[in-house]
Amino acid sequence: MTAEDVYEPTVSVIIPVLNAEATIKDLLDSLIEVDYDKGKLDVIVVDGGSTDRTRDIVQMYRVKLVLESRRGINVARNAGVRNSQGEIVAFTDADCAVPKDWIKRIVENFKDPNVGCLGGSVSRYKDDFISIYADNSIVPVLRRFKKREILDTVQPFSRYPAGCNMAVRRSAIEKLNGFDEQVRYGFDEDELVERICNSGFKMVLDPSVMIKHKHRQMLSELLRQTFNYGRGGYLLFKRKPRGRFSMWILLSLVSFIIWLVVSFSFLFLTITFNTVFVAPLLSITLIPYLILALFYLYEGSGRKRDIAFVAYPFMDLLRFLAFYSGGIYELLNMTDETD
Repeated sequence: MTAEDVYEPTVSVIIPVLNAEATIKDLLDSLIEVDYDKGKLDVIVVDGGSTDRTRDIVQMYRVKLVLESRRGINVARNAGVRNSQGEIVAFTDADCAVPKDWIKRIVENFKDPNVGCLGGSVSRYKDDFISIYADNSIVPVLRRFKKREILDTVQPFSRYPAGCNMAVRRSAIEKLNGFDEQVRYGFDEDELVERICNSGFKMVLDPSVMIKHKHRQMLSELLRQTFNYGRGGYLLFKRKPRGRFSMWILLSLVSFIIWLVVSFSFLFLTITFNTVFVAPLLSITLIPYLILALFYLYEGSGRKRDIAFVAYPFMDLLRFLAFYSGGIYELLNMTDETD
């Protein structure tokens, strides 16, 4: 390869933070070690109003700290874009850590000028039970791609980037005026990815662009996170009702409501009239659990296959319930609060 063939664009890494003193150091340490020309790389940390030691820690590193008075992850991302210069803009979160080749693998995917955005895989930082579940669930908490794909638009079954490991071409994000700051809680990055694809750019999903993420370590924290994803899903539907994500969210929410109505109907009939309705009641309530249990029995889940067979279906169902509860909550919430 000649010098003319080498593709080494300038790259900006943007990190939105809020009260991240417990995790930000590991991320910044890992970014210091990335194997890329430091003259072509800048790191921008956008603080959305931390009240802990986050800013003090960030100022110990040779990175740019941007203070943003408004709350919201997309507000912070847009502020980072405005304060950066890179031809490629990469995004990650304060609870992540990146490998040395992270930037190089990102850049490799943008050699094709038709590529507008990239999503990489996310793996657990620790091997606690919840983190292992988060990676091995039938619906992983964050993206885990099995093969490299070049797509024209977002696809179901999580075939689209996660905000903690994604990159966009500057020309694409500037053309589309950045992230929608009204979308929050969840699906905040996905709305932009869909617009990038709709504008004519390609999207790459590359499992070799891998980072580590510090998943929630308690089930209650994971369920709260999932509840907020549900809230974000409804907000996205409200903002962009004709988008692919909005249609998927609407169809899944309607399906959940139908299941809920049928389940409570059989429960009412069982209590009020006759125990003959016990069988259909048990069927409609237990079949989802049994289907999930069979999936984990067939697939296995790392070293804890026996535990996964019993516990993972239950945890999946709790997450589904939390997600749809978040959507219903936001549907009924008439206030216009900010995150």
